[in-house]
Amino acid sequence: MTLPPESVKALEQWREAGAVRRENFLGMAAVIASPEMKQLLEVVSRIAPTHASVLITGETGTGKELVARAVHHFSGRSANPFVDINCAALPLQLLESELFGHEKGAFTGADAKKPGLFEMAAGGTLFLDEIGELDLAMQVKLLRALDGSAYYRLGGTHKVKVDVRIVAATNVDLSGAVEKGLFRRDLYHRLEQVRLDVPPLRRRPADVQALATHFLSLEAPHLRFSAACLDAIERYSWPGNVRELRNSVVRAACMARGEEIQVDDLPGGVREPDSVRNPAAASMDALEQQAIYRALTESGGNQDRAAQLLGISRRTLIRRLKSYRETLAEAVSLA
Repeated sequence: MTLPPESVKALEQWREAGAVRRENFLGMAAVIASPEMKQLLEVVSRIAPTHASVLITGETGTGKELVARAVHHFSGRSANPFVDINCAALPLQLLESELFGHEKGAFTGADAKKPGLFEMAAGGTLFLDEIGELDLAMQVKLLRALDGSAYYRLGGTHKVKVDVRIVAATNVDLSGAVEKGLFRRDLYHRLEQVRLDVPPLRRRPADVQALATHFLSLEAPHLRFSAACLDAIERYSWPGNVRELRNSVVRAACMARGEEIQVDDLPGGVREPDSVRNPAAASMDALEQQAIYRALTESGGNQDRAAQLLGISRRTLIRRLKSYRETLAEAVSLA
């Protein structure tokens, strides 16, 4: 496929960048220092010019949306719209209307015709975030659209057909969901023509200092980290990934009493002893659970505040707490 000149130039600039690469992917800043993320973005630059659907996997807060925007940025569709939607944020009927549009009078409150996101993304990219949360009935309708079939708007009598490249993201194990009957196998394979796995921050330590410095320059450019503070930041496992890192930098900047941020200015979990946060001393699941319980303690049990401290959504926090309860219940039943 022949790329437009602006995409060719973007690729050349990307490959020639220095040790710490800084990119702007559709308004989202990317700071990449680790070989893991450099390699991932190199793969993105190779698959972006194709028409293949892309499934991006990874933990919450690792930067899946940034990778999705990079796919569009490096593609031949970059001059056309990039449209995104969080599939977990809307109820089924409203999600169907958002994706496929509706005609006037299709349901109560539909006072005018509304094009769906597929139409709005025509010629460009439609990013479906948290695709693993889709209802099975909605999965059937989505599969038909992904296969290129024309579809009806809600309440419509004329079919709509558009050319859209699909990029989806999930922090759910979709293959496991398929085996449990929670996700359609045919849709899974349709989405996973190309799969990109975004590594968690604990597996890309070279990014930690670069990202922390970047976030500090945005929040408080007059401040700097002390050497001990940077050491603590680099040794922490960051179960909440980039979102947790950014929230911790913002909090530390607010707590700083001079021009240099000290270890004591960091959130309690970040400055705790190595034995608590070292992956060699405990499993990552245990570390994550400890971080969540610390955040709940610091927030006085307020789940919204705890989620903000961790850099994750309240929905994700509730799901993790539920899994801990189920694991404990299972262990008790086996005892």
